[in-house]
Amino acid sequence: MRLNIESALSFACLGHPGRLAVFRLLMRFAPQGVRPTEIASALGIKQNTLSHHLADLTGCGLVQVRREGRSLFYAVDLQRTEALIGYLALDLGRARPDLLPKALHEKANLMPDTAFNVLFICSGNSARSIFAEALLRDLGKRRFVAHSAGTRPGTSINPFALEVLARNGHDTGGLRAKHLSEFQGPAAPQMDFVFTVCDTAAAEECPPWPGQPITGHWGLPDPVKATGTEAERALVFAQTYGALRRRIAAFVELPFDTLDRLALQTRVDAIGIALAKD
Repeated sequence: MRLNIESALSFACLGHPGRLAVFRLLMRFAPQGVRPTEIASALGIKQNTLSHHLADLTGCGLVQVRREGRSLFYAVDLQRTEALIGYLALDLGRARPDLLPKALHEKANLMPDTAFNVLFICSGNSARSIFAEALLRDLGKRRFVAHSAGTRPGTSINPFALEVLARNGHDTGGLRAKHLSEFQGPAAPQMDFVFTVCDTAAAEECPPWPGQPITGHWGLPDPVKATGTEAERALVFAQTYGALRRRIAAFVELPFDTLDRLALQTRVDAIGIALAKD
């Protein structure tokens, strides 16, 4: 009976389009938390309206809040959300497996003789996603085909980014800025993994990917926006490269042959959490 009541409250809470939009955004960054100012900026809503939505989502148990220093972070309660989805599928749905996406049941098709397609997305495709593409290409032990794209790409890669890559031994000859549309047509390769590396404020610019790839959010501030002297700006680019290198080094060491889709998604999430403060 308690589960019925809790589920009814959750469904009622998500029935409001504003609260559903906030919950959807938080799910895209789960299990990490997001600051209210970043949520408001991404969704284009007023702070007082957002406060009401967050209070309602927290009140019905779908969202948790924690304090870090002077900042509040809101994050989806994955255990409660799992219970809600389970109630919808197993109780209301009478355990009809044909109503559930096949991807929830299937093992990750690892195909050891076939490389995974991996796409990194950011806004400009001039630094962060380019770093990630080059890193995975060179650290991936030939198990991955690395791609990158931007939602608003420029015409060229940032020269600071090229300098960092060259200094770290990466071949930059084949790298170029690309629009996301190159990977959305019927002839585009099917992605096995999609990572967004834009920061949280750019959430709505980095769209969720259609289909059933494993997804991860490794948000980092855009080094292109760094200010200061040339040396100070170059340092920001080097730090961004280092942060992505640590994430990708951890990613390529995952035991892909022994993990199913859900376990693999959990491990990708864990990489983002463990290295979010580096």
